[in-house]
Amino acid sequence: MINVKEAEASTEQTDPPPAAPPAEESPPRVPERAQGHTISLRGLKSFYGNHQAVKGVDLDFAPNKITAIIGPSGCGKSTLVRSINRMHEEIPGGRIEGEILLDDTPLYGDDVDVVAVRRAIGMVFQRPNPFPTMSIFDNVAAGLRLSGTARGRNLNTVVHEALRGAGLWAEVKGRLDKPAMSLSGGQQQRLCIARALAVKPEVVLMDEPCSALDPVATLRIEELLTDLKERVTIVLVTHNMQQAARVSDVTAFMLDGELVEVDETEKIFTNPSDERTEQYVAGKFG
Repeated sequence: MINVKEAEASTEQTDPPPAAPPAEESPPRVPERAQGHTISLRGLKSFYGNHQAVKGVDLDFAPNKITAIIGPSGCGKSTLVRSINRMHEEIPGGRIEGEILLDDTPLYGDDVDVVAVRRAIGMVFQRPNPFPTMSIFDNVAAGLRLSGTARGRNLNTVVHEALRGAGLWAEVKGRLDKPAMSLSGGQQQRLCIARALAVKPEVVLMDEPCSALDPVATLRIEELLTDLKERVTIVLVTHNMQQAARVSDVTAFMLDGELVEVDETEKIFTNPSDERTEQYVAGKFG
């Protein structure tokens, strides 16, 4: 959980270079189902200056489940998830009202360490964003180093486990020292997921993670999400309703900054309660 008074993160990088991978791949460990964590939004309002993009949303993201957020462009989906891990406030004029809780811990407040929030709540963006001048290994280790949590840890072990968790180990184990930009687009996105996993997050936010990927890479990411929910709570913003139907347990529909409806995914797509939801999933607008 978040320590609300964590010391300021160190950016010093004193780790030895990565050791060569073993000649034979050890079988990946099958992680036990972790106790999940709940994100709760209470009256969340998000603003860009005087413009209100999210309008009083109450919503719980259940542990060990994938919650998809769907809705037309500009409805507030991305603003909502960026508010959760406090990235929204980095935008000039960005601010929120209301409350966001990780379990029982409020994420906004003067005594909350923002670095700790972003370590507990990882983020994967629409387009793969590996650090272009770093190797595959250093990309995965970057979060640990920048947050000051690398010291006293075996980085080789952490990086290898994160790559396995992201379903990428078998494809890169022999070239961890190669540039991250040598990977394909789908591999780069899984590398970014590995970077998020390396710091042991409790929640992972994904903002259109497959929109720039081809169908094969998209399928790999979707398979990975199903595995990851055994360990973390996942919030998935997607414009792709077929994807939401395939991978999510719960779906929330937003329109004009408001939460219209949230329910089990099957019900949202077969028998929604709100006429606007029915029209949207039927493709009548959006």
